[in-house]
Amino acid sequence: MISDPFAAYPGCVVLDGGLATELERRGADLRDPLWSARVLVEDPALIVEVHRAYVEADADVVTGASYQASFEGLAARGFDRAAASRLLVRSVELAREGVGDRRVLVAASVGPYGAVLANGAEYTGEYGLGAPSAARAALRDFHLPRAEVLAAAGGDLLAIETIPSVVEAEALVEVLDALGEVPAWVSFSCRDGAHLHDGTAIEDAVSVVASSPQVVAIGVNCTPPAFVPELIGRARAITETPLVAYPNRGGTWDATAKTWTGDAVPDGFGPLSRDLEDAGARLIGGCCGTGPSDIEAIAATVGR
Repeated sequence: MISDPFAAYPGCVVLDGGLATELERRGADLRDPLWSARVLVEDPALIVEVHRAYVEADADVVTGASYQASFEGLAARGFDRAAASRLLVRSVELAREGVGDRRVLVAASVGPYGAVLANGAEYTGEYGLGAPSAARAALRDFHLPRAEVLAAAGGDLLAIETIPSVVEAEALVEVLDALGEVPAWVSFSCRDGAHLHDGTAIEDAVSVVASSPQVVAIGVNCTPPAFVPELIGRARAITETPLVAYPNRGGTWDATAKTWTGDAVPDGFGPLSRDLEDAGARLIGGCCGTGPSDIEAIAATVGR
């Protein structure tokens, strides 16, 4: 029986904001294929500092720094499998340190295959892995070893996030089946108010992951805020699974410079969070471009 990590939260659950964004604001150089995972290696104390800032902003959940960490990416930097596993586990331990004795959940981040490619493919879904059956098998083989380590690392759940394609979603359902009783949320990156980046209708993608008993929330992240209320509304129409929404600020990702530009939330995340709650989201936070002040605004606005 899968336990519901959100059972102790009667209303909306407030997620944290952009980890990489806040690391950069505090001086970290993320111009690296490992992105925020680079800081796991070079300055873990800064990661704890950022987690703590989100806890102090009244987040109910902090997400670890493993989004772009993978055995393949770490091997390219000279880490063998044992050392890479220790870094994945460390991402959860650092989140626990940031939480301290507060009643805050820790989610271990499972980013998409595109994040490891470090070419922006998580915003296109174009992985070049061949026919759907071959791609699904390759993606399952890629995700499972990392997910096994993160599931055993002591977090409260997995945050499977920024998934741009239904084939990857199908592979991740197989991964969750293999893991057993490990709760997870699954959130998609989308190109408009109705479709994932690969063109799949959001309703079809939601149906794929809602079939898994391990999935305790489904939704959208790192998607322009203008699209997210409609996406959540479409998901709400076909599932009773709690919905998760954490938009970015609506900027444009430069995969070469590893930076975001632009801001489509001039009124702040307070009004946006109200729209997301009205659309049916229960878990609400921010993604790239957001920081502790945005999470404070969400926490002060949504019904908890």
